[in-house]
Amino acid sequence: MEIVVRELFKRMKKVEALKGLTMQFADGKVHGIIGPEGAGKTTLMRHLMGLLKADQGSIQYFKEGREQNFTDVRRGLAYMPQTQSLYGELSIHEHLEFFKTLYGLQDADYKIRRQKLLEMTRLDRFQDRLASQLSGGMYKKLGLICALLASPEVLFLDEPTNGVDPLSRRDFWKLLYEFREQENITILVTTSYMDEALKCEDVHLLFDGKTLLEGSPDEILKKEKCETFDEVFLRYDSSLDTQAEVL
Repeated sequence: MEIVVRELFKRMKKVEALKGLTMQFADGKVHGIIGPEGAGKTTLMRHLMGLLKADQGSIQYFKEGREQNFTDVRRGLAYMPQTQSLYGELSIHEHLEFFKTLYGLQDADYKIRRQKLLEMTRLDRFQDRLASQLSGGMYKKLGLICALLASPEVLFLDEPTNGVDPLSRRDFWKLLYEFREQENITILVTTSYMDEALKCEDVHLLFDGKTLLEGSPDEILKKEKCETFDEVFLRYDSSLDTQAEVL
């Protein structure tokens, strides 16, 4: 599913969180929404999910080139929030049973889907373990399973690797591509880890509520004549400081 965001504005109390943001997310790709803390990543994600209403601008969903009504699209969206969203006193098995009921999944479909997800994440041997007893990486994998259980068309992941060790981060990204390849799902990932931009097929650089650049990681680095995305953001941040001094 393709998503087109045009001229999105949003004020949160006294803060203008989004300032005319425009982005386009192609169907069937792994997209990285990259930006430092406070750039507006989570605010954008909540708009895409329909959890916030923009003050101005539009968000359109397209399927096979035809615009879709958001009411029809909603069931095909899945969201893994930044904050902990699992229940520490429930086991992996109990979480999956809970989300099965929440999504209204049929027994036959659920059993096949459940087994596939558990095997892909290598959590099948730990089904009786409580969420509170899982490592950081395993906890994130369980959150991913719960989000994917209903076979969504679009998966939104808000800072999914935040606070996770480098090895688990690498493993998590590998899983995303495995799911994308097998299910042709569109994946949007927000992150403040600049090195993770290189793991995405398309990146969308977000700074101070505005779009900086969009495109493949290699294209952007080549265009900006930078070796890392840290350099790209530092250059833009420095240009803002210079403008402020002039004013």
